[in-house]
Amino acid sequence: MIELLDTCPDCFCRATFPAHFTGSAFIARANGAQCLLHYHQKLDHWLQFGGHCDGEENVIAVAQREAFEESGISHLVIQSPDPFDLDIQHIPAYGKEPEHLHYDVRYLFIAPAASEARLSPENREMRWFTLREMSSLSWDPGLRRVAERLQALLA
Repeated sequence: MIELLDTCPDCFCRATFPAHFTGSAFIARANGAQCLLHYHQKLDHWLQFGGHCDGEENVIAVAQREAFEESGISHLVIQSPDPFDLDIQHIPAYGKEPEHLHYDVRYLFIAPAASEARLSPENREMRWFTLREMSSLSWDPGLRRVAERLQALLA
């Protein structure tokens, strides 16, 4: 990730291949015991909320924007300005985009107690997962790692 930052001036642009930065948000309940995930139609997996930076270098702002657009939850509180997790995700070729990597900078946001999520055009389902359920999503080691970090925070 540091090498991409140092060598590629367009690393925050979606059209930069073979890799570019993305920003993601894990949305947790105030007690930290559950995370909201959505079923991403294009990738056919349960995922955290997030997306392309589209030239924006403020990755926290990207993560917060994507979290609101995809979940409908406003007034999310960032847990820390430091990334909660970093992950490199393999993205298969789709349409005109070649196979590439997402260098994902992930932040933890806390949902207000009375917040209600709503579906967006990018997902067909959303639900709150316990940390144990999130850990069982075997296809993504990054989700397991985040669940373990959340569990450690609760301990």
